[in-house]
Amino acid sequence: MPDRSLREMPRSLSRSDSNKAALPPDTRIYAIGDIHGRADLLQETIARIDEDIRRRPITYAAEVYIGDYIDRGADSKGVIDLLAVRMVHNHAICLRGNHEAIMEDFLEDASVLEHWRQLGGLQTLASYGVSPSRTATARDVQNAFHAAFPPAHDAFLRCLRNNIRCGDFLFVHAGIRPNVPLSSQDPHDLMWIRDEFLDSKRDHGVYVVHGHTPVPHADIRDNRVNIDTGAWRSGILTCIAIEGTEILVL
Repeated sequence: MPDRSLREMPRSLSRSDSNKAALPPDTRIYAIGDIHGRADLLQETIARIDEDIRRRPITYAAEVYIGDYIDRGADSKGVIDLLAVRMVHNHAICLRGNHEAIMEDFLEDASVLEHWRQLGGLQTLASYGVSPSRTATARDVQNAFHAAFPPAHDAFLRCLRNNIRCGDFLFVHAGIRPNVPLSSQDPHDLMWIRDEFLDSKRDHGVYVVHGHTPVPHADIRDNRVNIDTGAWRSGILTCIAIEGTEILVL
């Protein structure tokens, strides 16, 4: 794992001069990529954010978590514990990823279990102390999960947003559908879209910060930046700091 010392200075990502999206003055946004159960990496990232604010104070600093907090990694419950605290004490904004949407669906409909299992849901269940036996039905698992799911986590899910815009930047989990006005975007696309968005070179009218599709390192394009660096298996949770027109990797 690379040295991510708190003393390490942020490094800048460069964009072409053709797209210089900007945040309002005296504003910095920290955007954090897909976490997928890596509470250990999240703790390190939060510490880097807090240290960066101490070292470079600014009038308004905000955290935007891009979604996919659960599944695959070992401690989804721990991730939500940490994020729920950041929501309350730091006014963090947490977006809804497709994995959170599937968990929400399972809480309502036990038949979703098989689909969720294929996407790493068993690891999430285990983090809440739910380990289905071979004979357990989907309804049994749902009932056990309801019993183990803290009220604070239910409140956390209710606070998730599908997108957030600040200045010229739009934050979403997966992306947006090109040629569709922002006001008419389908929430399903915001959580699931891939190729139509990733292959588009058009100017969307906003600069899109997203995750959902893992890349080896923060992938900056003229119209978007992807900050999902596959934390659950790579051990790298990417956090960028946006200020003015500049994008820095912490």
